[in-house]
Amino acid sequence: MTDTRLTDIELTTLDGNPTTLAELADGAALVVNVASKCGLTPQYSALEKLAQDYGDRGLTVIGVPCNQFMGQEPGGAEEIQTFCSTTYGVTFPLLAKTDVNGPGRHPLFTELTKAADAEGEAGDVQWNFEKFLVAPGGEVIKRFRPRTEPDAQEVVEAIEAVLPR
Repeated sequence: MTDTRLTDIELTTLDGNPTTLAELADGAALVVNVASKCGLTPQYSALEKLAQDYGDRGLTVIGVPCNQFMGQEPGGAEEIQTFCSTTYGVTFPLLAKTDVNGPGRHPLFTELTKAADAEGEAGDVQWNFEKFLVAPGGEVIKRFRPRTEPDAQEVVEAIEAVLPR
């Protein structure tokens, strides 16, 4: 058990404002490390659909831009925001560009990467678009690897299981 609750870890929004998961998400959160120039970037569309379909039931999708995987998120905050909103219609919150692995790993990902995936593997984020489902209250419920589409049956079922009926 850690001294800092996952929901209380200090975060910074893409536009530079301090926040926490508790402030961003009243209920469950799907935290995803994202990138604008990745083969998996079209997942933004399905992430936005999840945000729209389940937002009223308490899900907040949170995108975390990361440039650690072959430099696939090279832009600055304004460029990232413009790309996400104009190309994919993203309305869900985006955080400041963040390291998810290595010595500069953000404390949020230090905690998230303790969760194991379906094969029982925890540890480093493998690539862009790795997804962590956080239940209301801050417990990491599920971890989905990058190639698992946001609208895959196992993701949708996990989201529905943590949301109020």
